[in-house]
Amino acid sequence: MRLENKIALITGAARGIGEAIARLFVEEGAFVILSDLNDEQGKAVTSSISKNCEYLHLDVSKENDWLLAQETILDKHGQLDILVNNAGITGFLETSGPHDPENLDFNSWQKVNAVNSDGVVLGCKTAIKLMKSSKSASIVNLSSRSGIVGIPGAAAYAASKAAIRNHSKTVALYCAERGYPIRCNSIHPGAILTPMWDAMLGEGDARANAIQAISSDIPLGVMGSAEDVAYAALYLASDESKYVTGIELNIDGGILAGSAASPNRE
Repeated sequence: MRLENKIALITGAARGIGEAIARLFVEEGAFVILSDLNDEQGKAVTSSISKNCEYLHLDVSKENDWLLAQETILDKHGQLDILVNNAGITGFLETSGPHDPENLDFNSWQKVNAVNSDGVVLGCKTAIKLMKSSKSASIVNLSSRSGIVGIPGAAAYAASKAAIRNHSKTVALYCAERGYPIRCNSIHPGAILTPMWDAMLGEGDARANAIQAISSDIPLGVMGSAEDVAYAALYLASDESKYVTGIELNIDGGILAGSAASPNRE
């Protein structure tokens, strides 16, 4: 019960990493508010967890949605102890693209940054106001391996995730400076097998071959799971990390240890 008596809000919790974090946090004693844009799927996940959780519609790119979330959390729970800013998009499915720096579609760039970067900024802003009355609060922001290295074909995604990395440090220092009981850290997953990969991996033998090809470039030899990231979030959300703020935690099977991010010249 590492999160006993804590109130947690998780964005993008309808599937993948967000869902895994929500399930683990409930198991560890937290009351979890799952939020997403996909209300049908989000409510289904919430119902399947069944205890110590509720669902909240939240478009992280809209400040009004965050203001409504703030009011709802204050009315129902009085405060917030944990925020996991997990919601994010690559832009490949959600926008028209392209996404390389020479030819990028600016509307696509703005959409990706509105969700990934602006969403985290608004989440941190809201959380700080809600967490001041907590005894020990934690903001966990989901960045990416792409927030540390450049990605030639995903300029908006890489830039937005880099913004999350740096803003997390700013929030950590601001809260420390003000004497707030709030820590802030970022997690940087790489090669985690979640539904976000489905469109790129294909199906059947093609999917298996694609996973094998990706795994061959990972030092540990396998793609990670959503649960691998969830356990990292659990550590940063819990009081076990009470002396940890402003860090970036890589969950990537060792990819960044060797900086394997050379451009594809084919």
